[in-house]
Amino acid sequence: MKGKGEASAAGHPMAHKAAADELSAGQKLEEDDQVVNPWTVTAKEGGKIDYDKLIDKFGCQRLDEKLIDRIQRLTGRTPHVFLRRGVFFAHRDLNEILDAYEKGEKFYLYTGRGPSSEALHLGHLVPFMFTKYLQDAFKVPLVIQLTDDEKCMWKNISVEESQRLARENAKDIIACGFDVTRTFIFSDFDYVGGEFYKNMVRIAKCVTYNKVVGIFGFSGEDHIGKISFPPVQAAPSFPNSFPHLFKDRKDLRCLIPCAIDQDPYFRMTRDVAPRLGHHKPALIESSFFPSLQGESGKMSASDPNSAIYVTDTRSSIKKKINKYAFSGGQDSIEKHRELGANLEVDIPFKYLCFFLDDDEELEDIRQV
Repeated sequence: MKGKGEASAAGHPMAHKAAADELSAGQKLEEDDQVVNPWTVTAKEGGKIDYDKLIDKFGCQRLDEKLIDRIQRLTGRTPHVFLRRGVFFAHRDLNEILDAYEKGEKFYLYTGRGPSSEALHLGHLVPFMFTKYLQDAFKVPLVIQLTDDEKCMWKNISVEESQRLARENAKDIIACGFDVTRTFIFSDFDYVGGEFYKNMVRIAKCVTYNKVVGIFGFSGEDHIGKISFPPVQAAPSFPNSFPHLFKDRKDLRCLIPCAIDQDPYFRMTRDVAPRLGHHKPALIESSFFPSLQGESGKMSASDPNSAIYVTDTRSSIKKKINKYAFSGGQDSIEKHRELGANLEVDIPFKYLCFFLDDDEELEDIRQV
């Protein structure tokens, strides 16, 4: 539990200013050259997402080698390929999670999935693969939220269809191999109520309409379901939302592995947490898994030609790569022999950087 000194500091005017600065850093999610928010990720005119600009705009911190080395020292494990190659590149308060762990305090993990397709694609796998690594390395509990309510409100999907897709997606998530004794997967439609709903109401009372519009960019044309949703995604950050797991504890810290487009939800949550007697959730955030067509956006379930699904056959995957994958090859064989491929834009090589664990083999492919 927070001590009196900690609680009084949270109520200090400077603390409120710091929280406001963190929120205002992300209020304008759209720029002329890129759009990054929980529902849209695009860079204009075929450009790449500028992650340095996102770090500055959102107000998070870059994940440096010192933190990666510390994770290795505390866990005794080789850092995950997503850490070694900068896939997870930004964080909020990861150092505080590691400080607590070093003192013998446990924490829990929270991640999620908004079900909008029959199966997960490779981009959806990234946070789950990394979360499994974190669970195995730190031996901590995990909650996985299936936001079937969110997809029902943002997509043209019925309640019943959203529930069906959530069940299908849960099968793919389970196949990632999480520790069944430490993992709780829940659907919002099935679980929201009781202590979880009480936290949603507490969160909602702390966030003004102007603030939620500033963070998420809602307009007068958006239905009220969208405006009311953010507390649903915020509530799992607080351990007493899960009394069957953590009873009424408020002292347990939460670490959220996610893609950086989900950051707005948790800027809001971090602003609210001290006022409700909770630790601010910490985040470790990834870059986007590129679509087959290139790095101007992320792989999208709404465009099957941009994505490779876990249910695709070997022949289907080969066909998609050959037909749709953006190549870094030169315009002619002569130029290609002279200059080699441009691996900065070559999508098949980019995918190897995500999934080929052997650093030496990857370097050999790079040189060839």
